[in-house]
Amino acid sequence: MEINNEFSLTVESKSVNESFCRVVISAFVSQLDPTIEELSDLKTALSEAVTNSIVHGYKDSRGKIYINAKIVDSNIVKIRIRDRGAGIEDIKTAMTPLFSTGDGDRAGLGFTVMESFCDKVKVTSTLGKGTCVVLTKRITGHSAW
Repeated sequence: MEINNEFSLTVESKSVNESFCRVVISAFVSQLDPTIEELSDLKTALSEAVTNSIVHGYKDSRGKIYINAKIVDSNIVKIRIRDRGAGIEDIKTAMTPLFSTGDGDRAGLGFTVMESFCDKVKVTSTLGKGTCVVLTKRITGHSAW
């Protein structure tokens, strides 16, 4: 696996930073000339992961969200989103569509959305120590037209 490019970013677990992260990943992935759909998919998946860190990882507190993105093998984007928040007790249950530990206004579709828009989603977590989500997506780009 050859790393072609990468960046790391640390943001506070504030909801205003979710849109900032979307802009950063858009700028980074643009070097691959993605389709609008591919770009939208990645931004949405990243947004869900960051929002999960804010809403569930750091529920009633603040903390850092660590993002690392890599372009590997010339057209695969791997994005790692990590927090040091509450952690997930049961990952399989948490990834079940409509399951949520949030307030009644949460749909419980965050992981489902991530899985729909990425080729692979890997989640690891330790209670009291945080969660790490790795999103992987192959970019075919406009050159495939």
